[in-house]
Amino acid sequence: MLTFSSTAYWEARYRANGASGAGSLGRLARFKAGVINRFVADNRVGSVIDLGCGDGSQLGLLDLPAHYVGVDASAAALASCSARWPERRFGGLEAVAALPPAEMTLSLDVLYHLTEDAVFAAALAALFGLATRFVLIYSSNVEAGFAAPHVRHRRFTSAVAATQPHWRLAAHLPNPYPFDPGAPNETSFADFFVYVRGAGGCQVAVPGSGVVSDQDPG
Repeated sequence: MLTFSSTAYWEARYRANGASGAGSLGRLARFKAGVINRFVADNRVGSVIDLGCGDGSQLGLLDLPAHYVGVDASAAALASCSARWPERRFGGLEAVAALPPAEMTLSLDVLYHLTEDAVFAAALAALFGLATRFVLIYSSNVEAGFAAPHVRHRRFTSAVAATQPHWRLAAHLPNPYPFDPGAPNETSFADFFVYVRGAGGCQVAVPGSGVVSDQDPG
């Protein structure tokens, strides 16, 4: 019996001109961009590593600093991004170990696609190992099955708490478009989770309220 490979799945999907998915388009993409762009501006983030940049659909809506690196397991996706944004830097997973840290790392609609335990653990280690101030994760956070073979839901916050003692969860922003099986392309099971290193603080804009809360160490 063949073992499912998340890397092979996405490489084949992108080579067949498949897209990153509905979460990188439409109102879901706009919601993510609004949260990220505000966070980057409010917290004066000067450098970003995007672990799982995909085909770049989401990147087109993001206002990120010049010091940006997009990383993906798919060579086809990286080629597409490099052609679209030649001024940006992109690289494969083999380049992760040589990357200098960034103030913030991003993981958008990625963790629940890492079906293999070792791949998931490596992704978490990279996310928190490469960030000096913030880690922004947009993912599901529940132990649950799913019919599609390229989706595996996990309570990743438990894994972070067990393996990343120098980081704390500063904010959880629920998705304004929670998953509806009747409208799967316009809703999502992912929320935003904002981690800060040590006793650092951050400012997080609460979607829909217009209120900015200062997340102090607690």
